[in-house]
Amino acid sequence: MQSAEAIRKQEYSDSLPNATVKDLGVVLMGSGYEVYVKGPCLYAFKGLAGRFAPIGVHLAMILIMGGATLSAAGSFKGSVTVPQGLNFMVGDVLGPTGFLSTPTDAFITEVHVNRFSMDFYDNGEVSQFHSDLSLNDINGKEVMRKTISVNDPLRYGGITIYQTDWSLSALQVLKDGEGPFNLAMAPLQINGDKKLYGTFLPAGDTDSPNVKGISMLARDLQSIIIYDQEGKFVGVRRPGSKLPIDVGGIEIVILDAIGSTGLDLKTDPGVPVVYAGFGALMLTTCISYLSHAQIWAVQDGTTVVVGGKTNRAKYEFPQEMDDLLDRVPELIESSSPQTSS
Repeated sequence: MQSAEAIRKQEYSDSLPNATVKDLGVVLMGSGYEVYVKGPCLYAFKGLAGRFAPIGVHLAMILIMGGATLSAAGSFKGSVTVPQGLNFMVGDVLGPTGFLSTPTDAFITEVHVNRFSMDFYDNGEVSQFHSDLSLNDINGKEVMRKTISVNDPLRYGGITIYQTDWSLSALQVLKDGEGPFNLAMAPLQINGDKKLYGTFLPAGDTDSPNVKGISMLARDLQSIIIYDQEGKFVGVRRPGSKLPIDVGGIEIVILDAIGSTGLDLKTDPGVPVVYAGFGALMLTTCISYLSHAQIWAVQDGTTVVVGGKTNRAKYEFPQEMDDLLDRVPELIESSSPQTSS
């Protein structure tokens, strides 16, 4: 702005008699303003980041939406239940969610379930379950090993493996000292954490159409409830206790309860983009609260006409301007000495 009339139309305006724009510029520079002087005109500003931060806010929101779109169209997801001691290939479990889904080198990784274990509350309820997993490359070399649990997943090569569920796979038993036999456990009741699994050990003539056997039920890996051939309760044994129990003349020993781990796998290339967008959004939102102030001034004879505006701090800006203008030195007019005749 090069005219006094335009400057006086700003949000804030004032006049400095007996002053110069150069002195005003020095005061503004001392208060953190960037000052430009050209002839009788002055322009100064500060807080430029606050002016462009709203643009950054919108760009960050676009970045977040782009990341969400990439997650929806470029991810892989899958679930698997694996008994302890068995393996699975990552690529066999994961399925694409959209047309942008592209497999990575980690899809040929083999996952081996070394061990599955559970923690319990004092009342016997399940509190946590853990899976000791090994990741092997195409040559069978272990590239990573970690014990995961709920809220503590494994991450490798862009793939995340979550611990989400569990089940009972089999019972390992001895029958009259023979075995061990692996008896597959079948789910009888699944209702949240209230699970029930059962298996059946034939007794007597297995070729008979009315074959009877020993029933074994379990709600977790801690204890096995045993019923005889007539369906009567016989007792409870803990897996691994090696304590035999006689069921209708048959000696049974529960060696182990083999658990299965329930895993959710996913790849989500949009997550880093969304995180970056949220980070940029928080940063630019904070910066946008910075005030961007602009000041114009023009030398009009011995008077400096000053005007300014700000996008924020509407109340503080006039006070700041008054303080700045009060610090501008006033020119003292020189008077010629009078002579007497």
